[in-house]
Amino acid sequence: MIRTMLAAILALALAGPAAADCYADYKAKKDDPLQLHYGVAQVSDGNCSPGKAGSELKPRLAAGGWTLLNVLSTFGPEGLDERKANAGAWFLRY
Repeated sequence: MIRTMLAAILALALAGPAAADCYADYKAKKDDPLQLHYGVAQVSDGNCSPGKAGSELKPRLAAGGWTLLNVLSTFGPEGLDERKANAGAWFLRY
């Protein structure tokens, strides 16, 4: 019984870092006519810094005709709720 519990705890501890979620909030634009938006997107754990998140987001946004202006910050799932209303339709879209 104790071995089973220890094995389960160890499995959960090892799975924790692999399951970490990373998000970035950013600003983007379109030209002619000028359009701006603030959004939130999920990025891979390996790109969980503003500089690296930007390199991941640029092609995603470009596919929709948008140009990334800047990545404001990167954060975990605990920061999603406070940003959801501000991002509106751009919440987890890209």
